[in-house]
Amino acid sequence: MKNNNLALWLPVVVACFALSFAPFMQTAWEVPAKYKKMENPTKADKENISIAKGLYEKHCKSCHGKVGLGDGPKAKELDTPSGDFSKAKFQSQSDGELFYKTTFGRDDMPAYEKKISSDEDRWILVHYLRTFKQ
Repeated sequence: MKNNNLALWLPVVVACFALSFAPFMQTAWEVPAKYKKMENPTKADKENISIAKGLYEKHCKSCHGKVGLGDGPKAKELDTPSGDFSKAKFQSQSDGELFYKTTFGRDDMPAYEKKISSDEDRWILVHYLRTFKQ
């Protein structure tokens, strides 16, 4: 009888253990090829950067921090790490990849296609994210 109980409970224990580590085992964020190849249709001029800075401060700064290091006041509350925009790995992504991630989100990163409903505004936000290069 004891062996049957172990056989029943072992999968439950293993599943609970795996779920407790799930936030630390984040998979790669796959972006459809269509978006990877997209070019930013907006200009990285002074006016657009100024507009994007306001959008960033309203929608992004609380998690990603003042200068994009992922150290905003809400970052500690997240189950997944808040992205650091200054890192080469982040900056090496295409504009289309950043647009996709901002638009559709995943996990703790919310989708912004409704909060920032203008595609143009999300594209200029990508230019602003480029200002955080190391």
